[in-house]
Amino acid sequence: MSTPTERVARVPLRGGVEVPQLGFGVFQVPPEETAEVVLEALAAGYRHIDTAAAYQNEQGVGEAVRSFGLEREQVFVTTKCWNSQQGYERAKRALGRSLERLGFDYVDLYLIHWPAPSQDLYVDTWRSLIELQQEGLARAIGVSNFQPAHLRRVIEETGVTPAINQVELHPYFQQEALRREHERLEIVTEAWSPLGQGRELDDAVIERIAEAHSRTPAQVVIRWHLQIGNVVIPKSVTPERIRANFEVFDFDLGEEQMRAIASLERRERIGPDPDTFLSP
Repeated sequence: MSTPTERVARVPLRGGVEVPQLGFGVFQVPPEETAEVVLEALAAGYRHIDTAAAYQNEQGVGEAVRSFGLEREQVFVTTKCWNSQQGYERAKRALGRSLERLGFDYVDLYLIHWPAPSQDLYVDTWRSLIELQQEGLARAIGVSNFQPAHLRRVIEETGVTPAINQVELHPYFQQEALRREHERLEIVTEAWSPLGQGRELDDAVIERIAEAHSRTPAQVVIRWHLQIGNVVIPKSVTPERIRANFEVFDFDLGEEQMRAIASLERRERIGPDPDTFLSP
């Protein structure tokens, strides 16, 4: 019988890299708690950890991965280049600092965290990421929070398509048009804030489906993400929820239940607008 870890689908990215479809995010996990929380996630079976320079907890992620007892290549680790680190040379230095904090020789995926279009640096930053991948410091490269126009521009100006775009995506904000563009461009969709910061978990539709499967609302929403093809990175600091969020491979949502969740679209964004957001 396969283990839960073995049942996690691995989604192919450009360049022959595969990412576990279900991962664990550490956004807003306090730095002093990160190593313990990530160890809990690894013990539950997660083999994909998502962090960022801006989260200030890369060191804890690296400590946990190194101490858990797995070979480095068995854990897929993502980190991100922050807005103030954008630019051709700055992005190169930024990954070097991230690798130092993680204690790694490479990351599995390096992302531009936001397009920050008012800076007009994301194309130069993307050129830097292309070289970082060629140098073996990042196995795969992608972007986060990019809109279709941002995606088209980096592709047109560099000839290299991002492997993945990590964006806000949850039942109240389903990003259907962006997902279609990803499909057209052969870019993998990854969902941050996949549970809508908990808002959708009290929705009557989600609760009814959860009751029908004897599951938690969070498990239902994670299952929905997996079935529509998203890479998904739920976050929790509670051991019971960390484990429960990984226990989603022994049930399926029916077509009617999938349609019911699709009907919850409200176009309600939690995070900032990528077209205007700039934080130093």
